[in-house]
Amino acid sequence: MGGQSAPRYSLIAAVLRRRIETGELAPGDRVPSTREITRRWGVAMATATKALTELRREGLVRAVPGVGTVVAPRDRPARPARPAAPPHRGRPSGASSDPAALTLGRIVAAAVTVADAEGLAAVSMRRVAAELGAATMSLYRHVADKDDLLTRMMDRVVAERPLPSDRPESWREAVELAVRQFWDLFRRHPWLAAALSVTRPQMITTALPYSEWVLATLHEQGLDPRTAFTAHLMLLNHARGTAIHLETEREAEADSGLDSEEWMDTQEPALMAILAGGGFPELSRLTTTGFELDLDALFEFGLRRLLDGLGVLLGETPQPS
Repeated sequence: MGGQSAPRYSLIAAVLRRRIETGELAPGDRVPSTREITRRWGVAMATATKALTELRREGLVRAVPGVGTVVAPRDRPARPARPAAPPHRGRPSGASSDPAALTLGRIVAAAVTVADAEGLAAVSMRRVAAELGAATMSLYRHVADKDDLLTRMMDRVVAERPLPSDRPESWREAVELAVRQFWDLFRRHPWLAAALSVTRPQMITTALPYSEWVLATLHEQGLDPRTAFTAHLMLLNHARGTAIHLETEREAEADSGLDSEEWMDTQEPALMAILAGGGFPELSRLTTTGFELDLDALFEFGLRRLLDGLGVLLGETPQPS
């Protein structure tokens, strides 16, 4: 009796795996989406999803929020599931017996590493202590509580992108530079946007130069302090509000096993059934032309429009974009 043939999703995964291993698809390149796979191989959406899931489990691809599924870096090992740490009394095995070996810098760095890799929800005092091989209670000699740790984490990552010593002469270039640097920080650390509060701002000392930079720039253009600060918050919240989807998308992908594009594919039949009634002609037209959500493009579009509007407030003549 002949052996059974491999399921279709495994065959598709094998083709894509071979393209990755031969370098045809390089790290960072987008791999075919589930929609492309269904068209190219003539399979169901569920089969296409299983093919990409198999590659994701092997660590060959990863989902990038707002971009899609891309080839993972070659030096990026698959991260094994971490078993829950068993309850213990006293110092855990492997913990340093020298309290001086545990520093505030090491604690904050470990917490940032966990948040970058697994999201803010994974950060706890116990988890950070386990990463450092230390007793949980020993962390409290350096940080008051988890909120204190979170503030220090934000302080640390914002310090990665200090502003230059001199502001550009153009107000638009100066403000744009500050907003773009924060966007870059949100991109590097997907948890940062969700952690940063606008209504209850944390004391992040490394962020104060950003506020001073924008306020000084707008004050020189004639804005009063209240209006300048409102404009500063508007621009910051544009970057934050767009970037907040990075962390929520990562959580949703972990829960569902689908990236945003794959999830949209599962919703397509229901949407098309509604649009078939003819009640939404503009949305129907959009489905024929296609639309790929790109958070970077969304940020750029919004930033340009906000700066244009701010220019009008400053008395500039609107320029065609």
